[in-house]
Amino acid sequence: MKGWQQYWRQLLLFGLLSLALTGCGREELSALRPSGPVAAMQFDLMKLSFSIMIGVFIVVMLIFTYVLIRYRKRPGQQGIPKQVEGNHALEILWTVIPFLLLIVMAVPTVTTGFELHKKYSPEEAIQVRVTAHQYWWEFEYPDLGVATAQDLVMPVGKKVQFTLTAADVKHAFWIPALGGKIDTNPGLENELWLQADKTGIFYGKCAELCGASHALMDFKVEVMEQADFDAWTAKMKGVQAAEPVAATSQVAQQGEELFNKSCLGCHAIAGKGGKLGPNLTNFADRERVAGILANTPQNVAEWLKDPQKLKPANNMPNLNLDETQVNALVEYMSTLSVEDKK
Repeated sequence: MKGWQQYWRQLLLFGLLSLALTGCGREELSALRPSGPVAAMQFDLMKLSFSIMIGVFIVVMLIFTYVLIRYRKRPGQQGIPKQVEGNHALEILWTVIPFLLLIVMAVPTVTTGFELHKKYSPEEAIQVRVTAHQYWWEFEYPDLGVATAQDLVMPVGKKVQFTLTAADVKHAFWIPALGGKIDTNPGLENELWLQADKTGIFYGKCAELCGASHALMDFKVEVMEQADFDAWTAKMKGVQAAEPVAATSQVAQQGEELFNKSCLGCHAIAGKGGKLGPNLTNFADRERVAGILANTPQNVAEWLKDPQKLKPANNMPNLNLDETQVNALVEYMSTLSVEDKK
C-alpha cells in the first residue's frame, strides 16, 4: 500500500471515530439537551446561527462548483472570460445578503440577551447566593435561612435568582443542562436566573481555569417537587437553628470530639463552625465527597488521610490522622443527615 493511501485511510478512520464520539456523553451534562427555559433559549440561538452558517456554506460551495464548471477553460479559448468587476447588481447583492443574515441573527440574540439579564425579586424567584472557592461551591438561601455546599437544591418549574461571587480567584458557574455559564469574580457580584422544567439530578462545573484542581470543581444539582423542596428547607433550617445532635455510638462520639477540636474552625455543622470549608450539616445525604468521589466510607477515609492526593492545591491541610482517628471521623460524619433514615 502506498504511503498516501495509508495516510488517507487513517485520516478517514479518525474522522469517523471523532464523529461517533460526539454522540457520547451524559444528558444531565449536555448543553444540547436543554432542561429549562434559559438553556432552551440559548440552544435556539445555537441552532439559528448553526443553520445560517450551514446554509451559507452550502450556497457558497454550490456557486463555487457552478463557476468552476461553467467558466472553466475550454479547448481553443483565447484570452480571459468576461470580468464582473464594477457589476453594481452583484456587488449590492453580496453586500445586502450578509447584512440581512446579520440582522436575522442579531435581533433574537439581543432580545434573548435582555430576557436572560432580568433580575427577579424574592416574590418572583427563590434567591440563592453562590460563592465559589478553590475548589468547592457554597450555596446560601438567605430568605430561607439555609446554607449548604456542593449540592444545590432547586424546586421544579420555579425560577431561581442567583447572586454570584468568588472568595479567592476567578471561577465560572455553569450547569450545562439548565443554562450558560457566568463568571464569579472576587469582590464583585454577577446575576443569573435559571429554571429547571423537570425533576432529577444534574451536574455543574467550574468553567474558568482557576488552579490545579479546576477540572475537579464539580457540584450536584438536585431538582425536586415543590413539596419535597419545602420539606428539605424545613429540615435544613430546623437542624441549623438547633443544637447539633450528639453522636450515639462510642466511635462516633470520639469522632465528634475530634471534629469539634480539629475541624469545626473551618467547617460548619448545624449553624455552628467556620466558613473556610464546605458546610457539612447534611454531609451524609450527599452523593459525592469533595464533589468528585462517591460518598462511601472508603472514599471519606481516603479524603481524610490525604486531601491533596485526591484534589491537589485545595485548602484542606493534611491533619496526619491515624487509622483510629480516621475511622472515628468517618463514623461521625455518617450521622450528619437531615433525611429520615429507614
